[in-house]
Amino acid sequence: MSTDHLPQPQLPPVAPEVLAEAVESLTARLRKKLDTAIEGCADGAGAGPDGSVTVRFGEDALVTLRPGPDGTVAAAEQAVCSCLLAPRCLHRTAVLAASPLAAPTAGPDPAPAPAPGPGPAPAPARAEDADAQTGPADRAGCAPASATASGPGGTGQGAPAGDPEVATALSGAQLRAAGGLWQAAAEALAAGVTAGGAVVQAELLRAGHTARLAGLPRAEAAALRVVRGLRAARERSGGHRLADLTVAFRELLHIAGLLASGATGPELTGTARRAYRPGGSLRVYGLCREPVLSATGYGGVVTHLMGPDGSAYSVSDVRPGGLVRARGAGSAPVALGGATLDHEGLSRGGLRIAGATVSSDGRLGAGRGVQATPLRGVPWTGEPAATLFARPAAEAVAAQLAGPDRDAPPDAEAGSRLLGCEVRVVGADGEDLLVRETREGAPLLRLRAAHPHPELPHTDNLRRLAARPGLVIRVLGRPDLNRAATLRPLAVGPAPGAEYTLRLPEEWLGRADLGYDRLQGSHFPPAPAACDPVAPGPAGTAADGPDPLADSPLWRVRRLLETGVAGGRRAVAEAARGAEPLAANGPLRRAGFTAAAESAAALAAEADHRPRDAFGRLTDPSADDYAWAWLAAATHLAAAGRSLVAASWKEALPST
Repeated sequence: MSTDHLPQPQLPPVAPEVLAEAVESLTARLRKKLDTAIEGCADGAGAGPDGSVTVRFGEDALVTLRPGPDGTVAAAEQAVCSCLLAPRCLHRTAVLAASPLAAPTAGPDPAPAPAPGPGPAPAPARAEDADAQTGPADRAGCAPASATASGPGGTGQGAPAGDPEVATALSGAQLRAAGGLWQAAAEALAAGVTAGGAVVQAELLRAGHTARLAGLPRAEAAALRVVRGLRAARERSGGHRLADLTVAFRELLHIAGLLASGATGPELTGTARRAYRPGGSLRVYGLCREPVLSATGYGGVVTHLMGPDGSAYSVSDVRPGGLVRARGAGSAPVALGGATLDHEGLSRGGLRIAGATVSSDGRLGAGRGVQATPLRGVPWTGEPAATLFARPAAEAVAAQLAGPDRDAPPDAEAGSRLLGCEVRVVGADGEDLLVRETREGAPLLRLRAAHPHPELPHTDNLRRLAARPGLVIRVLGRPDLNRAATLRPLAVGPAPGAEYTLRLPEEWLGRADLGYDRLQGSHFPPAPAACDPVAPGPAGTAADGPDPLADSPLWRVRRLLETGVAGGRRAVAEAARGAEPLAANGPLRRAGFTAAAESAAALAAEADHRPRDAFGRLTDPSADDYAWAWLAAATHLAAAGRSLVAASWKEALPST
């Protein structure tokens, strides 16, 4: 049978500890050749017997990978080479290093505590899941179901209260693991992308695996994000962004540095599996559903729900499968207490749950004692969803910033809590949609696709909306606190009482999920005969109006930090020797960013501080001081940027 049209086999995912052990077993001479040997391994993969994957090196060496039932190479004996130096050979290690990294494994979910009998649910309380971040993909500890592109694991509010998590002192093993991870991260930062090859990555993987064994899953997750970012940058992957890798480095150094100093708490140590507590009897109503697509190959859906008292909940269904899984999960059955609903029906319906179990971020568990009965859904115009649209968006964001979220990490989206607003379409600005709230004197807002993947309908739906200036709609989404006056919309619906608004099918219950439903021409009203252009307002368009973040000189600090990530310590030192750093400090100081100027100057000085002895040898080869200087500048930049974005929302509040 001809095999000309058979698909090229893909290298299976490899457990991080297997790769780290293979690199560590190489001699110094072979390590120098590793990066060159990795090139072309993926293209030379062939299908072997029994589902194995083979890669040939010349006539005498054949590497065979035999993944387990889950498709992952999780043990050293699953990767063999036929050469005489195996298993400590360059061929085997190169193939392992060319393979994608597998997500960390975790034990089974702990059994939830027995739920109390039917009765009122406990009073809602805000509980933050430190691992549920809404930045880059896969920011939720090491639990696969937590891997999200924009933190959809839960809305982060209204979770039933439980026993507070008590922080205990770190053990000696945890302190040693955190210290080792800090050293590996500092060396990787000093090397940068240009020198951050397989050996540097393996040191991070080894340190991250040690941290996981010591009970620090969030530290390992941060290390894996850096390694994946380094790989994407060196491979010049289309999805690589230097800014994302910079954020990943800052988070890794922040976590490792605090842990190594003895700081503790669930927000630093993380949890390998999500803990659920009894929630009693609940009634929840669907708001919208959101696709989940992670960088580690997981995909699925999260359906956002709300209780009658305004408490926010969610039901998640995330598994391996990537984009295909994310697209299909929107209509997959809901695995919760025998409910005969799919996620599409739940997003427009409701559930009465007996014996509910709820995590700290409001995610509903599917324990054996949970029983769920479908309820009729409520439109956005009815309670409890109507409370989301009851006040201006700027006021809702200001309330979030004034609450517990004010102390959240700079990249954590305080806006992970959903908010709603009624807006009038202004037009397009690139792939973004510009809108203005319908209240008098409201500023322009920017709607940016929550998931910009071209195979998901977010961007296309925003483009269709932008083609109809003057259209009045309701939007449900979360604010993006990394950008001025920006919302990430998840769903839209018609505005009550407006003539020129959406006309959605009755079965959609007055909303369209932008990640699953596709807006068609029949969903829009005919254009009015005399349609006056929407006035841009005193600030012009959002692209032309004042943007405190874009207009500030903080980009100079950001460029210096990204230079260090791309080129390592040497690149920052070379930049410090010229006149540019001195020229950059002037605009920062004149704009009032004195601390930013001082931190940037300290970073440049530390990068160039390499004292040597009489024989030209470095007297202090450690990268610790450089890493601390870089982390100080990066942390200040993130906090300053978030403050500016918060100020843009506060300025949008109506004057009193």
